Amino acid sequence: MRVRVRLFARLRDLAGGAEMDQVVPEGATIATVWDTLVSQHPALADYSRAVSCARNDDFARMQISVSDGDEIAFLPPVSGG
Repeated sequence: MRVRVRLFARLRDLAGGAEMDQVVPEGATIATVWDTLVSQHPALADYSRAVSCARNDDFARMQISVSDGDEIAFLPPVSGG
C-alpha cells in the first residue's frame, strides 16, 4: 500500500525533500513507515527516539496502523527559549 510522507524542519533537510510517497506492506504501522524512511535516509536514525508523528493531520503514536492513501507526517523535536 502507498502512503504520503511529509517531513518538517531538519528531517526534510536530511531526507532531501518535504514530501514523498512510500510503499509499505499491509498491516504497517507509523513505525514501519519511519523504519522504511530510515533505511533510505540513514541520517534520520538520530531522531528515532524523539520524532513526533501525525496520521491524517492528527497526532498519533508510532504503533498506530496506517491505511492506503494516508498522510503521515514526521516532526523533529522543537527547542525554544
